[in-house]
Amino acid sequence: MIIKDLGLVDYQPVVDKMREFTLSRDADTEDELWLLEHQPVFTQGANGQAEHVLDLHDIPLVATDRGGQVTYHGPGQLVAYPLIDLRRHQSGVRDMVNRLEQTVICMLAAFDINAYARKDAPGVYVDERKIASLGLRVKRGACYHGVSFNIDMDLTPFSYINPCGQAGLEVIDLTSLGIALDMADAKQQFIAAFNQQMQTGMNS
Repeated sequence: MIIKDLGLVDYQPVVDKMREFTLSRDADTEDELWLLEHQPVFTQGANGQAEHVLDLHDIPLVATDRGGQVTYHGPGQLVAYPLIDLRRHQSGVRDMVNRLEQTVICMLAAFDINAYARKDAPGVYVDERKIASLGLRVKRGACYHGVSFNIDMDLTPFSYINPCGQAGLEVIDLTSLGIALDMADAKQQFIAAFNQQMQTGMNS
């Protein structure tokens, strides 16, 4: 798997590149994992409902083709986009959702934080508070979009929406749990945990 660190980037150009990569890849194209942070932006999923956007406060809202409702991306949030050929791994989208959730759960377990996933609402939670959001899209048997994991960020914009369509849902980051982790280390820990999930999950 090719790992790319894209730094702090605008949302739309990256989504365009992901889609282009997915539509142009063939059976021999190597999988990639893109790690990055986004400039402040709200993104609305393909089936997103407008009533979950309460007040934009001059933050742009971008319609996108991933699953799920509205969420927020901003500096201090680790975004991971796995560009994976699911057919090659004989896997489905639910399997990939599980791998991404377990990647974050394993990272948090290393800090003695008990995190969990919910079948009714994809993502990762700690004491009913959401710390990671997830949405994927599959085209031609390969997935793109991915997971956003709140590390050390301004959480205020989440109050401008119903996060992931859930009114009153509290959103947290690692810092609010008393854990200090810089983004470079977070990316390395994510790579290690995700590789482990891929090896133990899809190839078993």
